[in-house]
Order: sequence, then C-alpha cells, then structure tokens
Amino acid sequence: MVTNQNHKDPQNTNHNKHSVLIVGNYCHDVLLQNGVVLAETLGGAASFISNVINALSISCHLVAKVGRDFKYETGHDPVVVPTSRTTVFHAYFGSISDHDGHQDRVLKRVRACDPITPSDLPGDARFDYGMAVGVGGEILPETLEKMVEICDTVLVDIQSIIRVFDGVDGTVNLVPLKDSGFYHLLPRIGFLKASSEEALFMEVEEVRKMCCVVVTHGKEGCEVYLRDGEMMKISPFSANQVDPTGAGDSFLGGVVAGLVQGLAMPDAALLGNLFGSITVCQIGLPKFDSKVLQRVKDEVQRRQMQCERRDDDDLRFVKPAGHEQFHASLCAAKLISICGTQDCRKDLTSSPALAGEQGFLPQYNGQPKLLHSPVYEEPIQTGHSKP
Repeated sequence: MVTNQNHKDPQNTNHNKHSVLIVGNYCHDVLLQNGVVLAETLGGAASFISNVINALSISCHLVAKVGRDFKYETGHDPVVVPTSRTTVFHAYFGSISDHDGHQDRVLKRVRACDPITPSDLPGDARFDYGMAVGVGGEILPETLEKMVEICDTVLVDIQSIIRVFDGVDGTVNLVPLKDSGFYHLLPRIGFLKASSEEALFMEVEEVRKMCCVVVTHGKEGCEVYLRDGEMMKISPFSANQVDPTGAGDSFLGGVVAGLVQGLAMPDAALLGNLFGSITVCQIGLPKFDSKVLQRVKDEVQRRQMQCERRDDDDLRFVKPAGHEQFHASLCAAKLISICGTQDCRKDLTSSPALAGEQGFLPQYNGQPKLLHSPVYEEPIQTGHSKP
C-alpha cells in the first residue's frame, strides 16, 4: 500500500494537460571526505530538476517514492511506501584535486526504495514533456514505455537506465546502453542526456539516428547531436565548483523549462548550462537568488518574443539569430548576485567577455542536516543489484 500526497500542486488536478511530468525517486545524499561528513542533503535528480522547474514557474507533476523515514519538506510530496525506506547515496570525495580544482567522486547506493511502476503514473492526464530521471534503478522499461504513451515528448537521463549497483557495497557502475533493457525504446523518446563519461557507454552516432542526444561536458558546456543532423556546441558559464552533485539534473531542468517556454533547442541548452553552473557552486540542492531568477525570466521572455515566428519544427533545432547575445544576457543575469554582495564595475553586466570570466562564490545553502538518526551512521545495506 502506498500513499500519494501531491496536494501541494493544485494545477495538476485542475487541468487535464500539464507541462511537465518528472519521474524519479527522492534520496538522502551524504557527502563525505576523508571519513568526515561534509553535508547531508536532499538528493535525487527529481529534486534538482523540480527545483529549477518550480523556480521558473513551470507547471509540473512529480512522481517520486520514499519511505516513512524521509527527512525533508518538498514542493511536490512523494509517494510514501510504508514497507520501504528512502533511497540513500554516499558520495565519497577524494582529498586530492585535479589541475582544475575538481575532486574525484565515488558514489555508492547504500539503500534503495521501491521502483516506480506504470501504475504509479497519473492515468488521467497528458503532458507536453516527460522526464525519466531515476538515480537508484527505480525506472523500469515498462514505466518508460508508459511515459511515452502519456507524454508528447520524453527526455531520458541515461543514468536512469545504465546504472548498476555492486551487490556488496552498492558502488555505482555503468553498463553499455545496448545491454540496459531500454535500447528498443530509444526511437520513441525525444532526447537522451548523458555526461561525457556516460556517453562512453553508447555509440553516439548510432543513437542519434533514433533520438536527439545531449552530452554535457561540465565547464566546457554541452553538445547537442540532432537526429540525422549536425552537432552543435553550446557555450558554458564559468563557475567555482564546490559540489558537482545535481549539476546535470539542474541542466536538464533548465533545458525542459526552455523548451516548455518555446525556446529553440540551442537556446534551451544555454538555459540548462546556466542552471548547471549555479548548482555546482553550492552544496546540495541550490538556492537561486530572486533577482537573478527574475532577470533570467525576463531574458527568456524576451528571447521567446524574438523567435515566436519560428513555426517550423525543424527550426527549433537550429541556432537562431541572436543566440550568442542570449548567452551574454544570461551571463549578465547570473552576475547580479555577485554585484549585490561585492563592489563591481558599472559595466560588469553589459560586458559579455567580462561576464564569461566570472563565477558564483562558493556557498552552502543552509539546508537542514539530518540530526536525528543520521543516515551515515547506518550500516551499508544494498537493495537490488541491478536497476
């Protein structure tokens, strides 16, 4: 027996058609370095994605499962499974940084909640976009197939379908996409997103014949491989990385938010890069400066008006005129929070070159830690050995 408490999003019950369906479990994330707990935070791709979607005032419905031990208040309540416990991940950071100041990370799934089944999805609604964004093996092939049926366009994070978990300590490993059990569904989805490391587990040139492929490259931005088309490189935004957790998820949230608002794919990918760059500067779920958000919303609306006459679907996958200026405008929008806390020159927000060189100051978002029965003190327990 499960309990669904999605009452916090009244838009989902008032209309039969919604903008976005997000499918993936919430998690408890524990960040450790040299045996010391750095932070305990709300985790799961769904939490980072909905954080961006909500910040940009996009209507969405979220399906996530947790146990009764779930510790956090969220904007979209999860399905509570009384007989299960919340998924837990431990992220172990190395003590030695690379030449870019980034640290290696070993990820382990300590515990897994129940998978999300087709019956858990809303059966009386349709969605413009669906997002399959599991992290702990909770997305099943039949669940993705159901999403394809009720969503006009489905975006899949490849980590949802190629992750496997060591049966002893839960270490996260990856399998080739062809061996994942999801390969046959690729021609029916719209977009497949992967990090540069995850992209090594698929033949990009082969997969792009079935769907659009987006590969993220961290500080170098991302690449969009169009279905039977060209490859486009999308510019990055500078950032002082503190914690890479959730960056790809926030990226995907920004992409979908852009697509929902009518942006062409290259412009939507820029919006994704922006939110990914903000996320890496904070530990855990990021908080967004209200002034930055308003400026970003204004820039997106302005961009939408500039491109509103692009009715041809093929044009949505072509860099529209003014793409680089849109990037500069988003750079300027991001710098608002810096200008509010330190002296900066009057021309800071109007200089694309200068804007591209700046980044957010590292910060901790103040999210409450799990003080009662901390998950990092629990013995390692593993769930399913495969997604």
